[in-house]
Amino acid sequence: MATAASGLSEPRVLARTKDRLFADREDAYVVADTQFAQQRWLDETPIEASVQATLAPFNHVRVGTGYPDLVGVQTLSTDLLSVDRLGDRPPLIAVEAKGYTENGAVDAERGVVQAYDRLNEANVAFLTAPRSGISTAARTMARELNVGVLGVERDGTVAVLEQPRVVGHGSMDAASAIRFQASAQGVADQNFGLNHPKNYIAVPLAVHHDGDTRDLLATHVVGAVDGALAGAQFLNLVDTGQGSLTLTPLGREVVRFALRTVGDLDAALRRFEDWQRSRKRFIDIAPQWGQLVRRVVSDYPATELLVDGLYACHRDGYGSPSLVEFVEYLHALHPEFTVELFLRGDEAVRQRVLTGDGDLRRSELTDGSVYHSPTVFQLKAIYYHAGIVTDRGAEPSNLDPERDEWALSDPLA
Repeated sequence: MATAASGLSEPRVLARTKDRLFADREDAYVVADTQFAQQRWLDETPIEASVQATLAPFNHVRVGTGYPDLVGVQTLSTDLLSVDRLGDRPPLIAVEAKGYTENGAVDAERGVVQAYDRLNEANVAFLTAPRSGISTAARTMARELNVGVLGVERDGTVAVLEQPRVVGHGSMDAASAIRFQASAQGVADQNFGLNHPKNYIAVPLAVHHDGDTRDLLATHVVGAVDGALAGAQFLNLVDTGQGSLTLTPLGREVVRFALRTVGDLDAALRRFEDWQRSRKRFIDIAPQWGQLVRRVVSDYPATELLVDGLYACHRDGYGSPSLVEFVEYLHALHPEFTVELFLRGDEAVRQRVLTGDGDLRRSELTDGSVYHSPTVFQLKAIYYHAGIVTDRGAEPSNLDPERDEWALSDPLA
């Protein structure tokens, strides 16, 4: 049993399970609990660097009444589920892992109970454990409670012992941070690329125009056409779901605004030539178009959270909080979202900044390199041009978090 115990500790079981459940797909995003980002496991056994690399990124996400070992969004293969009808959205998955302890035991039944609790918010819940440590009683309990059971073999393969059913989407709060990252608008592995929002609101005009979209953008708006197209998708202005660029309802509203304000698309696109290479605040030099940008970015899922957080800061006496102060404040309100929006996802950063319980280490927040560029640089610059915040963003390499100001332009005193 000692050999099994050393080979299939809980962190190793979880790493094997992540490899099995979460393949490299566009609709997938997953985090492991911050306890696995620490140097040692609960019994003081070191957690191998390769295991941590597999489990990264880390966050402390509350689902149900506790914190799953693994939580993510992924379209699951049919062999993992008792039914293959999944609905339109990939399910939110919670995983509880158990490994061999020092005395050679596996507390599988407790893992089933923990996984069942997660179904208050998750769509699918699994227990994963060494296969030889999963009793018949644990499997029976899991079957009755609609908890999936995965058995990890010594060679690292993962067997599906019990298949769960997908339950309906319930009300979510903390887990919605993971759903956001798995969506087309999540900031996990992508960013806006261009800092000026004019480059994005021009895209629907070029798409709706009879001319070639890329040529129109390159001629009238910006040379970095790919960045403009990617950002427009990010802001839900255009969609590529059918293999070609089409306008979303929000994108059609941008076109209607241009036709109503300027008269025709050619004249509207020529307006963008005047704004090329301008560093002036967009809402000041083009107030109507700036208000349009404000309308567009207000639909971006993270905007409401950030603006409400800044408003609460102001209300509580922090009129012009630094980035460090704002992240600390927002983390107290929405810890999971704050981590996903502001902290880089690699294991080294989250090991430095987060404790095993998911709390922040303030001293590490003063280092600009720990921050996620799409939020502190590109998104903040867009908010600045839209008249939402008072200061433009800065690249993490040039960022002084204790001096970087995050404040609303119109705080509503």
